[in-house]
Amino acid sequence: MKSDAAAHVPGTPRRGAFGSLATHAVLIGVSLVMVYPLLWMIASSLKPDSEIFNSASIFPAHPNLSAYARGWYGLKVSFGKFFTNSAVIAVLAVIGNVMSCSLAAYAFARLRFRGRNFWFAIMLGTLMLPYHVTLIPQYVLFLNLGWVDTFLPLVVPKFLAADAFFIFLMVQFFRGIPRELDEAAIMDGCGPWRIYWKIMLPLAVPALATAAVFSFIWTWDDFFAPLIYLNDMESYTFQVGLRTFVDSSGQSDWSGLFAMSVVGLVPIFVMFIFFQRLLIDGIATTGMKR
Repeated sequence: MKSDAAAHVPGTPRRGAFGSLATHAVLIGVSLVMVYPLLWMIASSLKPDSEIFNSASIFPAHPNLSAYARGWYGLKVSFGKFFTNSAVIAVLAVIGNVMSCSLAAYAFARLRFRGRNFWFAIMLGTLMLPYHVTLIPQYVLFLNLGWVDTFLPLVVPKFLAADAFFIFLMVQFFRGIPRELDEAAIMDGCGPWRIYWKIMLPLAVPALATAAVFSFIWTWDDFFAPLIYLNDMESYTFQVGLRTFVDSSGQSDWSGLFAMSVVGLVPIFVMFIFFQRLLIDGIATTGMKR
């Protein structure tokens, strides 16, 4: 009876509706602030250079797509080449990270070997090292190997479990898988490799997908490493290619830059849309006992 009376108190539903509207209004406002730079970039790609920084309106007065064609073919090397280079590096990075990091994570999570906790702590400690600390030693190493101006410095470390974040992510996921599955597989005659391949990998698809998505996005968006190791324009990645639109002499093609920036966002959106469910499952279940 008390709950029925409380439900019919005058003004209660109205206050609840007002609070919900206020919450949604705040969320929409924050979302618009976050999306505004993206909308401004898309609108600027449809404007001539003279209108980009001189117009008070975000909407183009006379939208046209000429900047996309001009940006794609405007350089000595087509952006199709840059796009292909980035795609090759990103795909190889995804394959390398998923394979090597899952193997390392399986070893840390399920196998018993001397010094396991020590090496796991050392691996976690590398997460606190800034990239710039190891940049010069790595560059000297790759220079002596003759790998500079090739894709090898950007790809080979991915196959050596160099990304500690993904190892830690998968270790937490593997620890949540019941050990009874391992024991049952051992009784059936399975060794560590078959347990990893037949049991762990199928159950760890959400974690693998999370590592794959983040690895693709971080590799695709990476500007600094390709800038350091790639010197030939034919080898440029998409992000380094965008830099060529900005000329120190002041002759910059801003609309072409924004148009190619919009094109560069397409693979990331496609990757996220296709793997959204697995990505959310991987983040939600990592580190949780199930």
